[in-house]
Amino acid sequence: MRIVIAGGHGQIALRLERLLAARGDEAVGIIRNAAHESDLRDAGAEPVLCDLESASVEEVAAHLEGADAAVFAAGAGPGSDAARKDTVDRAAAVLFADGAERAGVRRYIVVSSMGADPNRAGDEVFDAYLRAKGEADAAVRGRSALDWTILRPGMLTDDAGTGLVRLEASTGRGPIPRDDVAGALAELLETPATAGLTLELISGSTPVSVAVKSVAGN
Repeated sequence: MRIVIAGGHGQIALRLERLLAARGDEAVGIIRNAAHESDLRDAGAEPVLCDLESASVEEVAAHLEGADAAVFAAGAGPGSDAARKDTVDRAAAVLFADGAERAGVRRYIVVSSMGADPNRAGDEVFDAYLRAKGEADAAVRGRSALDWTILRPGMLTDDAGTGLVRLEASTGRGPIPRDDVAGALAELLETPATAGLTLELISGSTPVSVAVKSVAGN
């Protein structure tokens, strides 16, 4: 499969790119900083320069042409203000979905956040982040042209992955290593029966592949 990943230099994205390359898939990472190209190549991915905060839908669609799936894993990141939560975590996600539709890429996976809610109250930056993620998720859910899956991880850690998770519509709060988020994304990409699901992910006791098959069968 050819899989295009927005936010290709992110911590989860780089892990996902390594997994995809290792199993023989073609990973393409969209990045905004040319200095990151070598990191993607080291991960086995093809780097593509495109700033999703300023790109047109035509530009994004061109990068998605011929892809089998798209993964939105971009984020404004720690230290960014509320305005960038909106332009990256919301607007860029919507733009990437627009580009996928324009390019005819049906499979679309979003890395969201536990607690994402378009009606989230509050004036803190984290509130703005959860609103932006919630608005982006809502925009994706309304698209019949996309076979979307929304993944909402719990508290992200850099602990070594265990490959054991809890993946359900509602898990309750908990931590999850970024390694295991990437592993779940790789499994979701191979499980189209998860289309139309919004799933929460935390550490648990079920192997990732079994957990994904279980939700796909519900």
